[in-house]
Amino acid sequence: MTVFTQKLTFPFSQNSTPKPKKAPAFDISPQVRAIVMLAATTMTLAAFYAVGRGVLGFAPEHPNIRHLAILIHVTTVLPAIPLGGFLLLAPKGTPMHKTLGKVWVALMVTTALSAIFIRTGGTFSFIHIFIPMTLWASYKLIATARRGDMKGHKKEILSLYLGALMIPGIVSFALPGRLMNVWLFG
Repeated sequence: MTVFTQKLTFPFSQNSTPKPKKAPAFDISPQVRAIVMLAATTMTLAAFYAVGRGVLGFAPEHPNIRHLAILIHVTTVLPAIPLGGFLLLAPKGTPMHKTLGKVWVALMVTTALSAIFIRTGGTFSFIHIFIPMTLWASYKLIATARRGDMKGHKKEILSLYLGALMIPGIVSFALPGRLMNVWLFG
């Protein structure tokens, strides 16, 4: 006769050792998360609705859409709005986050560079202040991530998304005569 002996362990017994937890990647507070969610959703819906109205012919025709710089600007900023919101709300540090983050920064830099060639009456306007802000914040965003400075990375991404993307977006909808204003409200 063979006797089998088995050592029983219970989940909370002294024999079970807890596994060390991995340090979490940075995350935003619930209040900032709510602001990002509201801003991303509202701006995405407004932008896609306005562009849909313009492209489908439901909004008044606007001559600026024929300018290459404006076409590039609109084409790159449209996906940057929801993608940036997604990146701020989704899990951080994953391969997907890193890849999509690179795409998002490329969209933001392209948007900013195209804005250099968009001029009201041949001159720069007050909204052009966001060009150097976007380029500098994009550089800092990459530099902090490469250094592993997640606190700095978090600060830069929030300033870039909420400051350099949302504020000019709101202005583009609010100023009469601008493409997004005409297409949304016209």
